[in-house]
Amino acid sequence: MENPGTSATGGWWLYAIPLFTKNEVRGYFLHSTDHISEWGQWPLYIALLIAAVCAAMVSWFRPGGCAWVGRHKKGVAIPGPKGWPIIGSLMDMSVGLAHRRLECLARTYGAKKLMAFSLGSTPTVITSDPEVARDLLSSPHFADRPLKQSAQQLMFGRAMGFAPNGDYWRLLRRISSTHLFAPRRIAAHEIGRQADCTTMLSDIRDESNINGGAVKLRRHLQKAALNNIMGSVFGLRSVDAETEKNLREMVDEGFELLGAFNWADHLPWLRVLDPLRIHSRCARLVPRVRSFVKDIIEEHRQRDNTADSDFVDVLLSLQGEDKLHDDDMIAVLWEMIFRGTDTTALLTEWTMAELLLNPQVQGKLQAELDAVVGSNRSLREDDIEKLPYLQAVVKESLRMHPPGPLLSWARLCTEDWHMANGMCVPAGTTAMVNMWSITHDPEIWERPHQFRPERFLPSEGGQHVDVRGNDLRLAPFGAGRRVCPGKALGLRTVQLWVAKLVHHFTWLPSPNHPVDLTEILKLSCQMATSLTAVPLCRIPAPSTEQPPTSPFP
Repeated sequence: MENPGTSATGGWWLYAIPLFTKNEVRGYFLHSTDHISEWGQWPLYIALLIAAVCAAMVSWFRPGGCAWVGRHKKGVAIPGPKGWPIIGSLMDMSVGLAHRRLECLARTYGAKKLMAFSLGSTPTVITSDPEVARDLLSSPHFADRPLKQSAQQLMFGRAMGFAPNGDYWRLLRRISSTHLFAPRRIAAHEIGRQADCTTMLSDIRDESNINGGAVKLRRHLQKAALNNIMGSVFGLRSVDAETEKNLREMVDEGFELLGAFNWADHLPWLRVLDPLRIHSRCARLVPRVRSFVKDIIEEHRQRDNTADSDFVDVLLSLQGEDKLHDDDMIAVLWEMIFRGTDTTALLTEWTMAELLLNPQVQGKLQAELDAVVGSNRSLREDDIEKLPYLQAVVKESLRMHPPGPLLSWARLCTEDWHMANGMCVPAGTTAMVNMWSITHDPEIWERPHQFRPERFLPSEGGQHVDVRGNDLRLAPFGAGRRVCPGKALGLRTVQLWVAKLVHHFTWLPSPNHPVDLTEILKLSCQMATSLTAVPLCRIPAPSTEQPPTSPFP
């Protein structure tokens, strides 16, 4: 068995100790019966220092960089960049667009299947290959997620997204799958989603009339998304302006904190310095979140149970071993608000931007809507199954602009994972999938940088692709046991919104605000410049339905 003190990569520092020890203990390392003078020993000390530096440099030059020292001995070395001493490839993740930079590095190192790199002291691997991605995401060795500082402080360690694999996580998964994301529950909330959409169309029309045509679309989508999740989870289809503003601020701040690439997650000694003020900002946000969600829980406790129970009522009704403490309920409900608010809005915005740039696609989609829905009634969700081109448009938007190009939250390897080619991902490694690289790979997709929904239509020479995690060529919601549980609800919501927006309006670019597809990567990949467009009414929207009122004063 190798002695760690004499390892070529792990024990070099022992030989440098004499350089920093007091005179009395130097003899322990350099004992001489001839009593060599201290002056005469200095050349030997210098030689040892040079040897220590050389050993450190040899370790740094290993594939993957500084965090991979001593880890490749478990299998065939995984190729990858060495990065910089101490920080590794942190700059590649924190400057510019990480998914594009990592795709470039994988191509440079011939490491499409698996690439090793260092994020400070964190050994990391990433794959840009759908087959390896499937094996990785479905493996029980990658059932956990690394818990970021911001996620821990924002209570997500007790919510489904970051809770470790085990009985508690399985309980949360079962509850959400049965009582929130089951097909019958999604269908039961269609009336509310239709009301949200009607309100959104009315607000868009009003803003267009006030501004002489142009509309900033993102804020309308975000408001509809907020009402959608509040209705689905809390039974509140609308909140007053002050509550909406407060909630919007909390969600935006949470998005910023969780989406920020925090060097202190990978260089633990930086935490005391708090360079991004993650700790202080989380400390200010969490009391606001607790107060907001706790008020909702208490309101549900005091009201009479009705047939129209919502997700809060479900959590309160749990008994025995399934019963959740209030802090756990707050964490779970906060995660539902947080995760369900912006992703659908941002994906819809990307889709509408592509329809503005590709008017022939918008026209073809309108023709399909006119043929199936007509002009005398409003679109229903059961119409979506009869609208294959609509489904193809949304799939193509997911391919071109996956909301989480690195699948948002990484996985943590809990046991050594051996690949057929001899490579081994050691326990403790953070693993990522570069979904953006896969969806833009010319070996997988013909003309990958062209927006062409027909690629998903078998009737037009395309192929059927399941985006729900079964086909890793396009898996924007992830795959395996950590696949997004709300994928069906999110997909249905985006399809409904796009269909309604295109059915009732023809969308033109704003002369003063051209469409800009420049990306910015936060927790999700979003348009750096929010979309401004001109809606021309083609089919009058139905009158606004009055949604349920908020219990908040």
